[in-house]
Amino acid sequence: MAWSYAIPSALEYFAALVHSDEQLPLLEAVACLGQDEYPDLDVQQVLADVDQLQLRLRRRLPADAAALQRLQLLNHFFYAELGFGGNSNDYYDPDNSYLHAVLHTRRGIPVSLAVLWQELAQAIELPVRGVAFPGHFLVKVLLPQGQVLLDPLTGQSLSRQALLDQIEPFLRRHGWQGEQEALPLELYLQPASQREILARMLRNLKEIHQAQRDDARLLAVLDRLIVLQPQAWDEWRDRGLVHAECGHYPQAVADLENYLAHVPQGPEVQALVQRLGALKAP
Repeated sequence: MAWSYAIPSALEYFAALVHSDEQLPLLEAVACLGQDEYPDLDVQQVLADVDQLQLRLRRRLPADAAALQRLQLLNHFFYAELGFGGNSNDYYDPDNSYLHAVLHTRRGIPVSLAVLWQELAQAIELPVRGVAFPGHFLVKVLLPQGQVLLDPLTGQSLSRQALLDQIEPFLRRHGWQGEQEALPLELYLQPASQREILARMLRNLKEIHQAQRDDARLLAVLDRLIVLQPQAWDEWRDRGLVHAECGHYPQAVADLENYLAHVPQGPEVQALVQRLGALKAP
């Protein structure tokens, strides 16, 4: 009897990985984001490459190393020895979000570097969490002496004043300038879930493809965002509008109808209703 197996698509593979919050493998899910741009990407090889870095790090760790010593060792290994850092020459290169490319070039953006740094930290039993800080993803390290907030681009610790300075442009854009006291800093330093980290990475890619008017790549990212966060209704709206621009009218109608069914009120609803009517017109 001949057996046949259907190879899952990149999106189906991603959907299987993010199906459950309890067992979401962040590193593998992040690694597979590159499959949209690099269809032949071997995700398991990417994971093996990270395993090798973890092994190298563990080998140089003294058995009795305290948490602070582990942190110092990790930062020296990651930044000084391996040379990881921000891609200041091309910050908006999509490769900065693809883990296999970051491993090759040693260049990334805060969230992609943070994901990799966290994996190495966990390998040496250093308790860390990602923090979806506005405008700049951070890493929180829990030490016996207290928590430390690090910049994933450099490994440098950030003072409270530095964090306040970083958040000021965000507050100003939202009309909250000078309201740090009313909006406690700690509100923005809560640990991010695995799903939230993935969404942050995908929205970075979404912004890049929107700016470049690259609809094909934008649709691939929106497909993943909707799989990841099915109730993020704005993503359904945005995907519907992109489908409409591409002439994919049945898909556009389905997405916009789904959005309007869940967001029946708002300043843009009337315009979307009219757009939907035009798309459905014979």
